[in-house]
Amino acid sequence: MQRSLQHDTSPLGHVVVIGGGIAGLAAAHRLLATGLRVTVLEATERLGGKLMTGEVAGARVDLGAESMLARRPEAVELATAAGLGDRLQPPATATASVWTRGALRPMPKGHVMGVPGDPAALGELLSAEGLARIAEERDLTPTAVGDDVAVGAYVADRLGREVVDRLVEPLLGGVYAGDAYRISMRAAVPQLFEVVKEGGSLLDGVLRVQERVAARQLTGPVFQGIAGGVGTLPDAVADAVRAGGARIRTATPVLGLTRTGQGWDVRTETGVIAADGVVMAAPAWSASTLLAAECPAASVELAAVEYASMALVTLAFRRSDVEGTEALRGRSGFLVPPVDGRTIKAATFSSHKWRWVADAAPDLFVMRTSVGRYGEEDHLHREDSELVAVSLRDLAEATGLTARPVDTVVTRWIGGLPQYPVGHLGRVARIREEVAKLPALRVCGAVYDGVGIPACVASARRAADEIAEEITATPTRVQGAGSEAGQ
Repeated sequence: MQRSLQHDTSPLGHVVVIGGGIAGLAAAHRLLATGLRVTVLEATERLGGKLMTGEVAGARVDLGAESMLARRPEAVELATAAGLGDRLQPPATATASVWTRGALRPMPKGHVMGVPGDPAALGELLSAEGLARIAEERDLTPTAVGDDVAVGAYVADRLGREVVDRLVEPLLGGVYAGDAYRISMRAAVPQLFEVVKEGGSLLDGVLRVQERVAARQLTGPVFQGIAGGVGTLPDAVADAVRAGGARIRTATPVLGLTRTGQGWDVRTETGVIAADGVVMAAPAWSASTLLAAECPAASVELAAVEYASMALVTLAFRRSDVEGTEALRGRSGFLVPPVDGRTIKAATFSSHKWRWVADAAPDLFVMRTSVGRYGEEDHLHREDSELVAVSLRDLAEATGLTARPVDTVVTRWIGGLPQYPVGHLGRVARIREEVAKLPALRVCGAVYDGVGIPACVASARRAADEIAEEITATPTRVQGAGSEAGQ
């Protein structure tokens, strides 16, 4: 059952949250807990950002992110606070493969984002030449990493390109839809960056990371889903913050942001909202535009953030039509290295991976593919029918699947994932430094501290806590009736 937020009936001040994705909603949730009054403004007609559910063949499915890291507490805590604790569900199976060199090959264990600690664990994934190259790594002189380094470039230098192209690249691509040879190790794999800074062998560094993780004695599943879909989380949080007194307005783009003597004026099509503080939880391009006048240095940095776009192709088959496809049995899905030249970059067998999907649609077999990476987005301009056709072609070649779907849904995520190239954390630090020069203004979201749901929630909590501390320490502007939209 949903739990309402409790807060002071005489709020200390009013904060406008710009953006109704999971970061903006999490910020609103946190702000209400401090006694502040909150208005959330979302430009589109829907809350949730990249979290969204829909239907295929009448079955409810996730059409955006489908899982969240469970060994970070923030997302699980937020879901529980929003009344979804009893619906948290680990994957029914996490047996993934890599489709490479013409076959589905088991995903090796004992790696850190695809970087192995034990070459023997790689099995059939690499060629004999690739395995021999890895075996030479401990004899190489240490490679300096400086303030940051690209994951792919460093690993290729130490272990050879094959381990990057066939393992690191598809794993990182699954998280960022990016290019491993551009992605920052410091930002994307910080635990590995810290050990390689210490010098020595990369293989030994991976083992040290694994030892440190083991020392934390983490238990429970690595990932969690939510029965009914991770896409139900935004609406549950929105219901909780409404119950706590917040106002949420969709289809309300913010047109301007102006600093006043006592606070902020937030301009919309219907008027100006007076606020003591502002949390900017919008994508980088939107935040850049809104901050151009009041914080030009941060605006320039935000404008330089690049995004990757992708499409998800969700397919529903009659279960009886796929039961004879042996390659599907027992697997949760597979990743596809770009070097193999396929169109799809991954496939998830949702009816195997998530018990709630199988239970909700026992006569169906639901799966989905993803198409598109950073710099490889031409596929997204194809018609839906073409994306379905190329997905079925690749699935047939990978698994032998010959069945035809009874329904399909194509979901395009344009500008779906911010990219974290080398130097990204320096950019984030500069943005935050410039924004912090203005009173009661903070930023949060996938641009800053990680693209996963827990990272977005943590980013939101940080912004909310800093705003609340600042506002409660100074006289407020909006104690009374306030403005047209803030109440």
